[in-house]
Amino acid sequence: METTRHFTATVYVVNDGATALHEHKRHGIRIPPGGHVDRGELPHEAGLREVREETGLQPTLLDDRPGVPGSEGEALPNPRHTLLYDINEHDGVVGHQHIDLIYYAETPSRDIDPAGDEASPEAWAWYTPEELRASGIAEDVASIGIDAIETADR
Repeated sequence: METTRHFTATVYVVNDGATALHEHKRHGIRIPPGGHVDRGELPHEAGLREVREETGLQPTLLDDRPGVPGSEGEALPNPRHTLLYDINEHDGVVGHQHIDLIYYAETPSRDIDPAGDEASPEAWAWYTPEELRASGIAEDVASIGIDAIETADR
């Protein structure tokens, strides 16, 4: 069986020393906004779109890495992390994976107002580093969330 891979983009959104996470409907875990990169869409654009759709917030990416001097190519925002997730497995064979490009962003507000059929505002919560450490949230989500908060505070 061939493994299919899709690109996804996730954004840890920070405001005033906390990051927003929501309860994922199907998986029952707390995660930041994100989703699939659509055809013709750049990864960072997908991440920003997902934040706007899922939260109604207006994010600004944190991209402090220098571009390439003299390049004729367009410099794209660098993801902070790139992770490969196994999405499904059958008889010990991984059938589907997500290549997740993870970005950090800031937003001027904590007012969650999701679009359409997205998770309700009650599904979202803002977590400080202390709350992330004490919450029982998955270790990778907590540590990346803490890094995003610390990066925004610099």
